[in-house]
Amino acid sequence: MELARLGQALGERWVAGHEQDDTDQIVKSAGRVLRILELFDVLKREALVSEVSELLALPQSSTSVLLRSLVVMGYLSYNAPTRAFAPTTRVALLGNWVNAPLLSDGPLIRLMHRLNVRTGQAVVLAVRNHVWSQYIHVVQASSPVRLYVVKGSRRPLVCSATGLTLISDLSDSEITRLGLRYNAEPQEVDVKVPVPVLLERAQAVRANGYAFQHDTVTAGAGVIAMRLPSLENSDERLSIGIAAPTQVLQDSKDDFVLALHEEIAAHLVGGVGNLGTDDLVPVLS
Repeated sequence: MELARLGQALGERWVAGHEQDDTDQIVKSAGRVLRILELFDVLKREALVSEVSELLALPQSSTSVLLRSLVVMGYLSYNAPTRAFAPTTRVALLGNWVNAPLLSDGPLIRLMHRLNVRTGQAVVLAVRNHVWSQYIHVVQASSPVRLYVVKGSRRPLVCSATGLTLISDLSDSEITRLGLRYNAEPQEVDVKVPVPVLLERAQAVRANGYAFQHDTVTAGAGVIAMRLPSLENSDERLSIGIAAPTQVLQDSKDDFVLALHEEIAAHLVGGVGNLGTDDLVPVLS
């Protein structure tokens, strides 16, 4: 997405996300359709063809064709008086069966909202996507000076807080391979991570139970993250993080780490999260 333009459209001064896609690895039309649906999820309102085209940096003619095709399929509606498009209920119902007890106003969503209320900062839920940590759900910050985090944003596993928590339980040899691959390939984030440093960070997560990374992807901002316990009927590993300005995270680190630890224990331990004593990790301030 065009982050500067997205910030203007949302009325947000500070937006964190990513602007590049692996266009050489996906079918172009399929990727564009999903990006359009994800954009509506961020905007949470109807939008004109011109706005969708501008925000996604897509040709207006092909954007118009895709939007009208989605109308025919029932995924978008068209408002003739305003000439704008918006998602339909059919979009909302897609995938609502996946981990429904956990995600549909279940303990995981309640956990995120509790952390949001307790800290006033953005709360992100991340999952591993190949070499990325991807934010699949975000509860935006309520504080006056806030970081707006775009849902769907991705961060490198090897240099992000959520990413480090997602790989910390891998063997050192697997982490080494990830580090070598990351350093060898062109990346959105032009930050190289020496393998010894990466292994030290992974060990710190194992010992402390959390990761804290800042000023890596978004200048002046960062994330404190913890891995979530294994969930029933799912092989996905999830991480939850508090995203905020760096100074806020540094000033409140101990409080935020405690909040993560307590709220995870309150909402997922002994609940639908399949968590045993081996999944608990110590938290050191």
